[in-house]
Amino acid sequence: MTEAVSLAHEVHGTGPDLVLLHGVGLDRSMWSRCLPALAERHRVTVVDLRGHGTSPAAAPGVSLRELAADVSALLEGPAHLVGFSLGALVAQQLAVERPESVSSLTLVSSVAGRSQEERTAVLRRRDRARDDFAASAHAAVERWFSPEWRAREPELAWSVLETLLDNDRTSYLSCYEIFATADADLWPHLPEIKAQTLVMTGEDDPGSTPAMTKLLADRIPNARALIVPGTRHLLPLERPEQLIEAVLKAPH
Repeated sequence: MTEAVSLAHEVHGTGPDLVLLHGVGLDRSMWSRCLPALAERHRVTVVDLRGHGTSPAAAPGVSLRELAADVSALLEGPAHLVGFSLGALVAQQLAVERPESVSSLTLVSSVAGRSQEERTAVLRRRDRARDDFAASAHAAVERWFSPEWRAREPELAWSVLETLLDNDRTSYLSCYEIFATADADLWPHLPEIKAQTLVMTGEDDPGSTPAMTKLLADRIPNARALIVPGTRHLLPLERPEQLIEAVLKAPH
């Protein structure tokens, strides 16, 4: 794999290694509601991917292979990988290139098999982020939070928005390019994945749709799909209990 950069990360708990990988524009803090329970059973590593949080910046042209190499450099042995959105693509890349390092996969709110319409829509969001970053961040929060959830937890919605707005623009756009395009390159290699895999998303997620989750589960051997009712994109924050239960019950 390509040369890695040193990622900002934290380690919590003891037990089998479990690594949590966040989505584009977010950081390791997005796992705050899942971390305590998972750390009771696992040695959990939460990382900031390249270009996010306090990790090194991501240059234009950075690849999914490079993001995966960064994570691989942290692993001391086989680990259970839980990847959210962009993090799910990183986890898939690791499972393809370094199968010996992956004990199991939980792919949360992942994308796969985008239709032409879906691919056009995500490229439009990329272009909007380039042209008006603040408007793009506000639009993301609108997609991710239902009105009911936002009314119930306005501070959380504001915190997510602040995290998005704090991103280095070049790093964000470089990583968003991966999120928008890398699933097409991964698609031919998904049948090579050997790890037991759980693929899950929210029933109401408009970007990482239930149809995509079912496609992934059909494409990856030894995979199963789980759709969480009444939920949008941010499963680790909106439905942490269901995600924790799924991760702890997944075959390892």
